[in-house]
Amino acid sequence: QVQLVESGGGVVQPGASLRLSCQASGVTSSYNAMAWFRQAPGKERERVAAISGPGGGTHYANSVKGRFAISRDNAKNTVSLEMNNLKPEDTAIYYCAASAGRLFEVVAGRAAMDYWGEGTLVTVSS
Repeated sequence: QVQLVESGGGVVQPGASLRLSCQASGVTSSYNAMAWFRQAPGKERERVAAISGPGGGTHYANSVKGRFAISRDNAKNTVSLEMNNLKPEDTAIYYCAASAGRLFEVVAGRAAMDYWGEGTLVTVSS
């Protein structure tokens, strides 16, 4: 089993930056690719960023490309999401997730996310 705990959410103004972190614990050798998802009120959950096991490969949703950056530190069992130039439409609950699959399998929808955190709320409002 793997436990994921997100932190770093909050209320910021448009144009601001925020960094989310996710701490993994448990059998951390049981997962490979990791990702950040978000779900806004009344909308479906979407994957915003994903990263490979070693951390060398990343994939972003078009809506955040160029503004968000995902990274991981396998020695510390953490994955982070740096969010810049935040917009009101970025308001959502952000979830950290881990998969036993590889990055390309997660991106292709061929690998499920096996573990999920409880989420952290990000609100972008003036």
